[in-house]
Amino acid sequence: MAANPNAAPILFDRALLRARQARAQRGEPATFLLDRVTEDMVERLQVVTRNFSDVADVWTPGAALQELLRGRFKSVGHVGLGDSETLPLQPESLDLVISALAFQFVNDLPGVLAQIRCALKPDGLLLAAMIGGDTLTELRQAFAQAEAECESGVSPRVAPFADLRDAGSLLQRAGFALPVTDVDRTVVRYDNAFVLMEDLRRMGATNVMIERRRTPTRRTTLLRMSQIYANRFSDPDGRIRATFDVIWLSGWAPHESQPKPLRPGSAKASLEAAVRKAAPKST
Repeated sequence: MAANPNAAPILFDRALLRARQARAQRGEPATFLLDRVTEDMVERLQVVTRNFSDVADVWTPGAALQELLRGRFKSVGHVGLGDSETLPLQPESLDLVISALAFQFVNDLPGVLAQIRCALKPDGLLLAAMIGGDTLTELRQAFAQAEAECESGVSPRVAPFADLRDAGSLLQRAGFALPVTDVDRTVVRYDNAFVLMEDLRRMGATNVMIERRRTPTRRTTLLRMSQIYANRFSDPDGRIRATFDVIWLSGWAPHESQPKPLRPGSAKASLEAAVRKAAPKST
């Protein structure tokens, strides 16, 4: 049977992702980035002048976000991470959907956003944060150069991330009204690249790409990667930098009460007339 040309490409092994997130939770998880995002999400919700009753959290790792929101909302349902990206949500059953640091591992993000849009009641809100932009660009570049030098080839080490413009387009494509996106950049410093990689393991965020390298990386390649990283991305004190970009997405299910854009040609004053009026008169 021929493959469906319209199907989203399968980039991530979600069973492996679930296993690695569970392993991280059993040990000593590195939660500094998730803690920052959950606190920011609570602050963003506090400025929304709207009462939400039916709330669902989609795939956020851990329970910190649900605990922070428990006092604000009567209950917060949780959709746990599974192999399938089909969400168990009923149409128009929710007035708020939240998600923190999960959407970057979705194979069909347009499809998931469309499902959330259908699950929201009219004037319901989606607020989500996902890793994107230039996240881990330093590690990506250092690995690529080291593999090119030591192994005569480059394998996918860091997942491809959506940028800010992509995120806004996806919200519009899914049918959200009043879409808003912004990015929050955090630069974390480490003693060396191996400490960074250990933190990624403790986040449950190591490489889960289907096309990942399946054989152990040669020690020579790892040492060269660490050297390149230190040479190109270190501060004067010798510590290296690691970039994490968090892209925030928000959008509303359409409702008649929401502001509508003006129809083309409906303006009552022209830009040209305004410019002429503001221009100083010659003497």
